Amino acid sequence: MLQYRDNTGLEVDAVVETADGRWGAFEIKLGPGMVDRAAASLRKFTARVDTHQLGAPAVLGVIVGLGYGYQRDDGVAVIPVGALRP
Repeated sequence: MLQYRDNTGLEVDAVVETADGRWGAFEIKLGPGMVDRAAASLRKFTARVDTHQLGAPAVLGVIVGLGYGYQRDDGVAVIPVGALRP
C-alpha cells in the first residue's frame, strides 16, 4: 500500500495493488460531507496516471466513518469503515 502526493498538493490516502497487477485508490474521510471533494480528488488522480501502462483502476473508493455504502454515478464507491471488517 502506498500514499500519493504530488508537487501540486494532490494527494490520495492509499493506493493498493494486488498480486495480479490490478490497483485501486482510496481516500479516507470521517464524515460523509467530504465525499464529493474526495471523489473529485480520486478522479483527478486517475486522470494523471498513465492508464495505458498501469491499466484503469479496478476501484476508486472513499472510506467514511459512518453511513451507507453505495456506488456514486461517477463510479466512485462510498464505503463505510464498518464494511471493511472480516
